Amino acid sequence: MAGGDVAMAMTPHVLIVAGSDSSGGAGIARDVETVAAFGLRSCLAVTAATVQTHTAVEHIEHMPPEIIAAQMRAAFAANAVAAVKIGMLGTAAAIDAVGSVLASNRQVPVVLDPVLASTSGRMLLEDGAIDALRGDLMPICRLVIPNLIELARLTGSAPAPDEEIAQLQGEELSRTVRSAVLVKGGHAEGPQAIDLLVQPERPVVRLEGPRLQRGMRGTGCMLSSAITASLAQGASLEASVRNAKQFVFDALARSS
Repeated sequence: MAGGDVAMAMTPHVLIVAGSDSSGGAGIARDVETVAAFGLRSCLAVTAATVQTHTAVEHIEHMPPEIIAAQMRAAFAANAVAAVKIGMLGTAAAIDAVGSVLASNRQVPVVLDPVLASTSGRMLLEDGAIDALRGDLMPICRLVIPNLIELARLTGSAPAPDEEIAQLQGEELSRTVRSAVLVKGGHAEGPQAIDLLVQPERPVVRLEGPRLQRGMRGTGCMLSSAITASLAQGASLEASVRNAKQFVFDALARSS
């Protein structure tokens, strides 16, 4: 192996397991640029190729599960993977493939953005796969990051009408899957954007910031990738969440 290749292999990487977005507004494109902003390199396992614009998902082509797993194993073999970010998975078979590889790499923190639907409303996870997501994948994750709509589906509840109910749903999910949960408040209303970090056997951490009126696609990808990058750099979970929240706020402020 050449000297440059050795140096690259030893550099901390974030493994991104997610779908592509042909518009560049979300998915792997957002993940890679976010990880790079933290000074880290990315390696990839593509789970699906999507044909989409900024307003609609026109087609989804799922990657065979064995190819997803093979990409992940190759990434672990080639690089010093310091953390894993998981986005769109699409199918129960893909969830099983990803979980099987992660089971052999338990020392690496995993952040899961449970992508259930696109911003435009297109379902991105097949019917029946939520049970696999909850039962097989979430328990081996360091953090799960649902928005209020995803949290409702994951807990079999109606969308939380207020912060108190959102916290109860987050605590229920955390207790059930035995991992930390960051409840994103972006779909709520009010002048403040409030996220809730729920961790087993720890007090809930309330993260509050001003709500910007300008929207941007891919903010969920940015947040989860920024948290993963901070974890890869050795920050604590709470510090990683705070760093990522500020990163996304700054990006939104620049776009307005």
